[in-house]
Amino acid sequence: MDFDEYQEEALKTAVYPGIGSNFVYPTLGLVGESGEVAEKVKKIIRDKKGVMGEEDRLALKKELGDILWYIATLSKELGLSMGEVAVMNVEKLRSRHERNMLHGKGDER
Repeated sequence: MDFDEYQEEALKTAVYPGIGSNFVYPTLGLVGESGEVAEKVKKIIRDKKGVMGEEDRLALKKELGDILWYIATLSKELGLSMGEVAVMNVEKLRSRHERNMLHGKGDER
């Protein structure tokens, strides 16, 4: 499955206020789910001395799926396909790599 196929399938399950004209809802969901990933990783570090088991990996996989869903819906709200977002990101990273600018500050490096 590619990103655009995923986005199409994910959008079939999208139900939230103002769908089609509400970029705030998926933005907040994206931040919330990202925070859940961070919390799970924090607890692996705190409680398991950084050793990740299969149960932890599965829990993170589920949270990453939730993040992907919010990326799909936010992209749609912005009139973007996930495929074009992915292509643009790879092109940006490739350019930075070629110019030896992966490290540093700022978006426009």
